[in-house]
This record gives sequence, structure tokens and C-alpha cells, in this order.
Amino acid sequence: MSTPVDTPGTTVAQRIAQALPRLTRSHRQVADYVLEHPLQVATLPIDELAAAAGVSVATANRFARALEFDGYATFRAELVRGFESLVAPVERLRGNLEHPTTVAEVFATALDESRRNIEATRQSLDYAACEAAVQRIGKARSVYIAGFGASGWLAGLLQHGLDSSCSDVRLLPGVSGVTHAARSLMHAGPKDVFIGLTFPRYLTDTVLLAQIAREQGCGVIALTDRPTSPMAPLADIALYCQTETNYRPNCETSVLALVEALTSAVALRAPDPVQSARRTLQVLRPWLHGANGLPRIDGIAARTAGAAGTSNAAALNGAAKKKKKAPR
Repeated sequence: MSTPVDTPGTTVAQRIAQALPRLTRSHRQVADYVLEHPLQVATLPIDELAAAAGVSVATANRFARALEFDGYATFRAELVRGFESLVAPVERLRGNLEHPTTVAEVFATALDESRRNIEATRQSLDYAACEAAVQRIGKARSVYIAGFGASGWLAGLLQHGLDSSCSDVRLLPGVSGVTHAARSLMHAGPKDVFIGLTFPRYLTDTVLLAQIAREQGCGVIALTDRPTSPMAPLADIALYCQTETNYRPNCETSVLALVEALTSAVALRAPDPVQSARRTLQVLRPWLHGANGLPRIDGIAARTAGAAGTSNAAALNGAAKKKKKAPR
């Protein structure tokens, strides 16, 4: 027989249910607010909870004691239990605000955090997993990439980095939402690979898409922060990245560094990477400032030049014919 596991806030909700018959009207007012907003209350100091529930600070403290907690601090600690990863960024930010600092110090701290996270990521990388990821991506018929929230921007950069090395790279998040992404994955199979990016606070969209990819027989690569991430059990290959920061939920700099390392390795392992780089350069040439003088260096350019030459010749012939027909 399995033992039930408490979900976040279960103990507090149970205590409220048991104490409800003896709670005063103002205490019930606080109880209602706590039950409706447990995650929010887990981040609130006592004065903010009192204001939100429309009671006094003393009433909020007596409410905690009515639930047989030693005080509000003990009550909130129990409520936080299980919500740690969700409320941690809020608590860190609150702590930083309690110790004001200068803009220069914030800049220095943020840059130092990025450096430390990149170095920690480099030291903890499993290079066998990196090699396996590069091989799997290089052999894939199609590469599906998913990331939402802040990870959506990083997923876009991963797609941008792989696009010139892989024949078919698809960024799943789009204007049609996650349901369209799920429909796209229905065409995936064993010859394809799914890459999911998710970091605390993990979004379920990426995890659900990874589950669909696995059901389709698609290989799954996770870019995430630790083995306890909900993406880790779904992944055939996991690349971990440290993202700790004092000011935001995650440090995206270290993830971007990992994305750049991955795309660089895939590009170097691609067949004829120099020729691929040349083709990319030639395609982009019309939009590169100051590139009009670059020599034409491959077949694409030759075809473009040939088409331009043909057009020019046709124009000249047309002009000559008109000139012959013109009256003297």
C-alpha cells in the first residue's frame, strides 16, 4: 500500500479544515484568502497578508496561532514547504531589497554571477553526453525545438544556430500556441530529435511536448539545470547548466553559452562545414552592409550571376530591337 505524499500547503489546508468550527469571522476571512492564494501567501510577510486579507497584523498572527503554529513565521514556513523552487526567486529579491546597493554593484554582481555560472556549467559538463547530443542532432531527419517563457528566446537562438547545419530545424512555439506544437510533433518519429529547454520555474508545456515526442519514438535531448528537473527523466540525453542568480528566476547567460557551444560543435561536425558557411554567406550577401564588393564564391552565386547576365542580355537585345524599329 502506497503512502500518500503531501502536496504543497496540504498540512496548512488540513489544519484550517480542522480548526474551522472554532475560527472567528476575521480568522475565517484570512483562511479563505490563504486557501485561494497559497502560493502568493507563501511569499508574503505578515503585514502584506493582513492587508491583502483585510485584517490587522495582530489578527493574522492570531490566525496562525489558532492553527496551532508557534507564530506567523512557522505558519509561512510550513506553507512554503514544497513551493521552494517557485518562491525562491521572490525570497532572494526580497532579501536584496532589504540590503540596498548601488547600480554599479548590481552590474558587477550580475556579471560575476554570469561568469560563475558559465564556469560551473563548463566544469560539470558530461562530455560523453555532449558528443552523443551532437551525433544525434547531426543524424536527425528533423530537429524539433521547444522552450517557453524566457526559454523561448533561448530556443529561438538554438534554432538559429542549428539552421545552417541541419536540413530541417523546427521551432515549435509560435503564434498558434502549444496545441499547434503538439500537432507538429505527431509527424515526428525515430529518425527525428526533440530538444527541450526548461529551467526553474519549469513550465509544463515543454515537459508535455517532450512526453509526446517520446511517445512518437523521437529522441529527446534536454537542456535543463539538474537531474531533478522534470525534463531529466524524459531525456535520452541531458545537458545540465547552472543558472543561479540573485536578481531573476534564472541566469540566461550560461544557457546561451551552452547553446552556442552545442551549435558550434554541430556546425563543425556537419559535412563540409566550410562550404556550408560559404552558402550561408552568399545567401545573406544582399543584406550585409558593405558586402556588395564580395566576390561570388559558389554555385548559388554563379546561378544568380547567370540569371542576372541573362536578364541583362535580354534587356540589351530588347533595346537594340527597339532602336532598329525607331524612325531615322
